[in-house]
Amino acid sequence: MSTGNMNLTLKIWRQKNNKAKGSLVDYKISEVSPDMSFLEMVDVLNEDLVAKGEEPVVFDHDCREGICGACSMFINGRPHGPKEGITTCQLHMRSFKDGDTIVVEPWRAKAFPVIKDLMVDRTAFDRIIASGGFISVNTGNAQDANNLPIPKVQADSAFEAAACIGCGACVATCKNASAMLFVSAKISQLAQLPQGQPERYRRVQSMVAQMDAEGFGNCTNTGACEAECPKGISLENIARMNRDFYSAKFVSEESI
Repeated sequence: MSTGNMNLTLKIWRQKNNKAKGSLVDYKISEVSPDMSFLEMVDVLNEDLVAKGEEPVVFDHDCREGICGACSMFINGRPHGPKEGITTCQLHMRSFKDGDTIVVEPWRAKAFPVIKDLMVDRTAFDRIIASGGFISVNTGNAQDANNLPIPKVQADSAFEAAACIGCGACVATCKNASAMLFVSAKISQLAQLPQGQPERYRRVQSMVAQMDAEGFGNCTNTGACEAECPKGISLENIARMNRDFYSAKFVSEESI
């Protein structure tokens, strides 16, 4: 009697460290439930490898709820796999068919060096945020609800930009490994709120400079980043960042 479970071939990138040469290694896995998440399937594979005395596949994960952005896997040529608007932990095995071959790789970018196997170092994003993605001016005590009027259009746009989880899918899918969607989202969420105005132009200059220093490529407007972003971050944020960056050239140092 058929259980509805699947037998799959996994081609997984194995790499000891950033200095070692990596390669795709084939693994056969059977009795995979269609209701498993992709990460649960890898957990099962790792249990089998450990039972055989082999080294498990190293990969990043944390919340497994599509919030943290840690589960960075390039699956069959797409970040987070074949479905749109989800992270790898939200991808279920019913998205594949019995007998499928699935290729799993890490993010590919100079600024995201491989730590081991599928895990990459994304601390470049942290350094970009540390360079200016914050409000350091004294904004006083917490305001009462609705005491600081913000137009709904601006509030909604800032909220949408703030939905970025920093997973790096935009970098992984971009032919130039550009981080402009990520950086522009972090800039936009503050640039559209009153609290973010005092440092608005200093912020964009600092964060763009750090992005370039990290070795990310430039944007050529292919739109792949928006198409593959699990949170649907809009390219409009890049346009806003560019406007602020050029405007900063005409603002006096005292103003920024």
